[in-house]
Amino acid sequence: MASSSIFSPKFTLTPYKYPSIAISSMMSTKSPASFSSQYVNCKRDFPIAKVASIPYEPVNQDYLEGEFSGHGVTFEGIGDSCIAKMELENGSIAKLMLPSGLITSYKALMWHKGVVELLHTSVSEGVDDDDADDAIIQGGISLALSFESDDQDSWSPSAWSLHQVRGSPAESIQIEMISNDPEGKIRLKHIVTMEEDFLSSELVVSNSSSTSLRLLGGVISHLTVSSPDAIYVLGLEGSNYLDKKPILSEFVITPPDFGVENQPGYGQVYGKMSLGAVMSTLGARKQSNADETESSNASASEEEEVEREEDDGYKQLTDEMCRIYTYAPRAFTVMDRGRRNSMTVGRTGFEELYMMSPGSNHEFYSKFAYICVGQAAMLKPIIVGPGDEWRGGMFVHNPNLE
Repeated sequence: MASSSIFSPKFTLTPYKYPSIAISSMMSTKSPASFSSQYVNCKRDFPIAKVASIPYEPVNQDYLEGEFSGHGVTFEGIGDSCIAKMELENGSIAKLMLPSGLITSYKALMWHKGVVELLHTSVSEGVDDDDADDAIIQGGISLALSFESDDQDSWSPSAWSLHQVRGSPAESIQIEMISNDPEGKIRLKHIVTMEEDFLSSELVVSNSSSTSLRLLGGVISHLTVSSPDAIYVLGLEGSNYLDKKPILSEFVITPPDFGVENQPGYGQVYGKMSLGAVMSTLGARKQSNADETESSNASASEEEEVEREEDDGYKQLTDEMCRIYTYAPRAFTVMDRGRRNSMTVGRTGFEELYMMSPGSNHEFYSKFAYICVGQAAMLKPIIVGPGDEWRGGMFVHNPNLE
């Protein structure tokens, strides 16, 4: 059948109509000069974000149903949280959680007229095994963000409020959420849009302070796969990248055996570990053998910072890897030969591409059968000037309708 031709090793990309979010500027890579002009030059790891210690407040499901139901959106309460379900007439479904803002599911209509889950989500027991409300939900699409400026501490959004629902189940549905920092100087909008063949997550940042705002982090997506061994990424040939350690956040899934150093402080942290904990871990390492450790760390750091160029236009993700591409296409194709489908992932606003594969040492269709793709600003912050607004986001396009 015609749809199987994509699984040939000699498959070549053919042009097609991109969704409305994928405007023409998203489909072209910028020159290195324009890439660097939007950022402040700095060389550092991700900052330790301070998250407001205010716990989630229970979501009033009755209020949400009375105020926002319709437009193809329904609500279901789960403990202190609530799931907003977006459903189109063609059968495509997306689900997100409030107040966390986590997109947990995107089931897209395929050429065979069935729907297939494109996102990977994991549910595990929390600290209290007897409390169903204490379940830990990870994966999906989340915002791992850190904001800082000269006149205030770092801040990361931890709770989102439903602001508006638009659209209709016949064509498209849009949910808008908002979150503000404690001082009221940073206003965020998270806009989730679903159309017949795509799902997008857009971030709008408004800076009402008198100083510039620095944004680090990104939109992190877990794409479900049969196994990373069956996954091929098309379109990254010629892209520059750096090998990095995985980002750690509340919703990111990382295998416990990923990498050599599996201990507190490993990776880059958003809202999950205090600065003291990280410094304690670093101090413990130095006590073993100061000279040897210093030499080893220097060599590892030097190796990690070497920028390389992707030489594979049909890259198989069999091996464990974690990279940040600094000069990559605005959109590329992810092909799963095990599930016999493909998807296109794209970005706007963000200049960096984060990609992590847990490797193929795990069972097919298991908790670690996914790849992690992030539209990001992890190496260099995005600068939002006083009184300015910035937009950025990602989309997953489903080309499998026909």
